[in-house]
Amino acid sequence: MKRGLLLALVIAGCGGQHARFPARDVMWQDTDKTPVRVPCEKRPSKEDPNHTACAPDPYVSSNAWDLIDNSLFRPFAKVWAVDPPKEARNVNSFDEVPDSSWFTNRINRKKPPIEELARGACKPDDILDPSTFGDTVVIDQGKPNGASPGFRVKIGGKKKYMFKTDFEKEPERPSAAAVLGTVFYYAAGFNTSCEQVIYADASTFKLTPGLTVTANDGVTRPFDQKALDKLLSKAVKGADGKVRFQASAWLKGYLLGPFKYEGTRSDDPNDIIPHEDRRDLRGARLVAAWLHHFDAREQNSMDAWIASDPKVPDSSPGYVKHHYLDTSDCFGSLWDWERVSREMGHSYLIDWGHMGADFITLGVIERPWEREKIAEGHKMFGYYGVDEFDPDGWTNEYPNPAFGRATEHDNAWMARILSHFDKEDIKAIVALGKFSDPGATDYLADIIDKRLQKIVERYLLRLSPIADLAIDGNQMCGIDLARRRNARPEAEFRYGATANGTPLAVTPKPNGELCITLPPPSEYTIVQITNGASKGRLDAHLANGKLIGLERPDP
Repeated sequence: MKRGLLLALVIAGCGGQHARFPARDVMWQDTDKTPVRVPCEKRPSKEDPNHTACAPDPYVSSNAWDLIDNSLFRPFAKVWAVDPPKEARNVNSFDEVPDSSWFTNRINRKKPPIEELARGACKPDDILDPSTFGDTVVIDQGKPNGASPGFRVKIGGKKKYMFKTDFEKEPERPSAAAVLGTVFYYAAGFNTSCEQVIYADASTFKLTPGLTVTANDGVTRPFDQKALDKLLSKAVKGADGKVRFQASAWLKGYLLGPFKYEGTRSDDPNDIIPHEDRRDLRGARLVAAWLHHFDAREQNSMDAWIASDPKVPDSSPGYVKHHYLDTSDCFGSLWDWERVSREMGHSYLIDWGHMGADFITLGVIERPWEREKIAEGHKMFGYYGVDEFDPDGWTNEYPNPAFGRATEHDNAWMARILSHFDKEDIKAIVALGKFSDPGATDYLADIIDKRLQKIVERYLLRLSPIADLAIDGNQMCGIDLARRRNARPEAEFRYGATANGTPLAVTPKPNGELCITLPPPSEYTIVQITNGASKGRLDAHLANGKLIGLERPDP
């Protein structure tokens, strides 16, 4: 009797529609920007030895420890860990990431005009015009770390910027990469600083007396006129003799140091999802691969406490905002060791898998970096190319806890976002690099676009690339991002759709758009859509004619 009842229940369940999503509005805004209070503590400063701060405690990240931990200790600890792969936890019912203190849907929700897109995080009044500087630019701080020399300035007594010059061995590329990289990251959805390339007269700067700077070697030295003259004499200059600078606008808020790619901040009540399980941080791996941002690690990030009272930056209530910083290694940074320059993107600095394979095979395996070549006439961009680029296999400098947990769904999510960049967008952004050789702009824009095409073809032809679905009357329309980017010949895109098993009419339109004629509304309907070119389908869940959820089953 019990077996018969159980069988009847199973059959009944199979015959109906499974209500995968509740009938409610999709979540597009996380709550982690809600102001919260943190305990106050005495935090002395140079100006006030009795100062009290009511903000999270700044974190100092050790470059050496991060490298050793992720290259040595974590890989060996993972051998014994029981930590099966799982999907990201900050995903809404539309298979997307809501806006948060980490990420904002930008180019994928409402693409801005090219002029706005190319500004990145810069607001109109952030754009610098050196011809208007006059005597308002005062150096108030030396640059304490990093490979590129520079200093901090105050303009007009208010705005703060870090001015950095290019490396002697790599003129123009680092400053251009810092600007272009942050614009691409910002458009994709991440928080970044405002970056721009400017040319300024060396006599523009007034030096605050008594400044010192502590370099990476830990030695503190005077940052006086002699040090400034030496820095400027080695800087890259334009045809008119003006100095080329990367100008980085100072971030707003009380700076807390880098964020980690795993765990949570114990002193941030809003930070409840382990960072390695955030889709935005996992998906950032694909942006890094696209731009060859091999230096994507915790040292190149910054948390800032955004107090509700901006006049007291370290007061409560407030929230923590997370930023990506320093993309100057993008687009082919060359190391002092030629072999490392070749291997970057293909192998970690300490790659146990490659070392083990080479030991067993006596090094007879041909590696992709052995085929890498620097393009004739474009040495500036090193080994940044297309032929050996593998979106799946790309690696950064050393293992990143979030990147290592990226799933097919995480990568496909970011590929859908990046597919919104058109050739015209890319060229407009690359022009911000102000290369002295116009051919460099065309060359780099072409490489960036071709690498994006490889990403599209890898990640939009497995899981469904159909996105941006919306219902208007009896029509549900969206866009096939794979067809929009010509990931396959037009003839291969053959659409089909069913609602609870009943075929529906699909009308393809230009630029990847398509519309589906829906049946009369019912309590719960699942519309399954295929495009003929991608292996996976899209399941659109409707409740009483309203779209409430999207699924991309893995084929």
